[in-house]
Amino acid sequence: MIIAPSILTADLGNLGESCKNAMNAGLDRLHLDVMDGSFVPNLTFGPPFISMLRDVLGEDVLFDAHLMISNAENTFQQYIDAGCNHISVHVEAVNHLHRCITAIQESGATAGLALNPSTPIENALEVLPILDSVVVMSVNPGFGGQSFISSVENKIRRLRKAIDDQVSNGGKVVEIQIDGGVKSHNIQTLRDWGVDNCVVGSGLFNNTGTVEQNLAELRKALK
Repeated sequence: MIIAPSILTADLGNLGESCKNAMNAGLDRLHLDVMDGSFVPNLTFGPPFISMLRDVLGEDVLFDAHLMISNAENTFQQYIDAGCNHISVHVEAVNHLHRCITAIQESGATAGLALNPSTPIENALEVLPILDSVVVMSVNPGFGGQSFISSVENKIRRLRKAIDDQVSNGGKVVEIQIDGGVKSHNIQTLRDWGVDNCVVGSGLFNNTGTVEQNLAELRKALK
């Protein structure tokens, strides 16, 4: 199970140190929640901020940018130029999905497709052969610290079967990432459903324990 720390709930006033703590604890990637105040009702940060964070952390950390924005088709290159290795876009916000996914990949990044909790899985199945990942939102996008929506189980299980069938027929391996409400009490269940990658925000960055302590709890739960 890959654990991808989301900086959305980290101490933004001391972000560089918070991220370094996560990397020192044994993690090797960051999940960057980019919000534009239009597609989702919140505003976070953009390419200049990411570029500065890349300068602080160096080149060894994988930057996974989740673009919760309405103009990802026109701006994804700015995020790649800022240092992002993986770009996920929302099917609900992209007009020409196949073209957008292939353009991201041709620009040197891997590409993912994000699905809101109420978005049908068929939207991902249409482009599954070319995707690198599918992000299943288990909260409504826009804010950190929300409660987990358990009804996404069926979506994940169907995705797992579709990907396994694709691979058995010689197709591409596609990673299933889940984003929202992941904690130590449910991370093992998510792995049982077929999740490969968990975005963890408040389950890592909180006031009840250090990143090292919280990560140890997550790993203990996975054992």
